[in-house]
Amino acid sequence: MKINISRQNIYLLSLSIFLLIFVLLFSFLVLIPEGKEYRKQRTSLNKAKLELRKYSNFNDVILDKLKQLQSDNAHTITAFDTSFNAKRFQKQHLAYFSSLELLKQNKVDNEDEFVVYEVNTTSFIDSPQSFYEFLDAVNKSDWIIGINFPINFKRDRKMIHSSFTMKVYNTQKVEKAMLEAE
Repeated sequence: MKINISRQNIYLLSLSIFLLIFVLLFSFLVLIPEGKEYRKQRTSLNKAKLELRKYSNFNDVILDKLKQLQSDNAHTITAFDTSFNAKRFQKQHLAYFSSLELLKQNKVDNEDEFVVYEVNTTSFIDSPQSFYEFLDAVNKSDWIIGINFPINFKRDRKMIHSSFTMKVYNTQKVEKAMLEAE
């Protein structure tokens, strides 16, 4: 029995075997190892996406909280950037006193990012109620002011003489701007 295979079929069979060997070699040497690496990188990418989403959500929550705090405390934030003006302070708060006198501002010290001035005041008031109204007004004023204790009250006929010290807080940048303006 003679097998009669044409030359064309032999070329086609040899080409098919060559292509089959090439596909098998390419699969085992290139595709399968790269596929394993692809799966590792894909799981790594999914972990990174999950972590990014978690941090992005955390960022959004913190940003919302920051904006809420900034809107709630806008007055306080602007008060830190306002330099203290003794004449303006007297004009604003003279209504609570018969007379209000601010004595010398002594630069006390720097507390981290703040420059602190100590202001000694003496005033004549007609009742302690006006002093408490003054304290409420100081809390709503344009500056960050701390009233220091003791607050001395002395009766002088129908008037009450009060004296107290207060600290005025300015930020370092406001202090620099004040120095440059002078």
